Amino acid sequence: MKNNPNQKNSLRHVLFGSLIGTTIEFFDFYIYANAAVLVFPQLFFPGSDKTMATLESLATFSIAFLSRPLGSAFFGHYGDKIGRKFTLVAALLTMGISTVTIGFLPGYASIGVAAPLLLML
Repeated sequence: MKNNPNQKNSLRHVLFGSLIGTTIEFFDFYIYANAAVLVFPQLFFPGSDKTMATLESLATFSIAFLSRPLGSAFFGHYGDKIGRKFTLVAALLTMGISTVTIGFLPGYASIGVAAPLLLML
């Protein structure tokens, strides 16, 4: 079945939008994974030994994977209700804003145990 080029949501546009969204999501997870291994253990878990701090940091990374089904159900529901383009932009903005916010989080030395809790949030 050939798509009509004048069709509002052609298969090519849907695939391109999905590719862009998936690429940005992958890059966001890649940045977080690197930070979780290289930076977060020293910033957010300095009281633990090196191995335990890395494991605690990776545990915060696992929260993102556990929450993905909830996010997909939420954004999928609203994608059907108000449009996929708007919800794609909202999801990407949510990821981007969260990533930038993590960069501004104070470390364990500043606010104590609230730092890793804010990281998980």
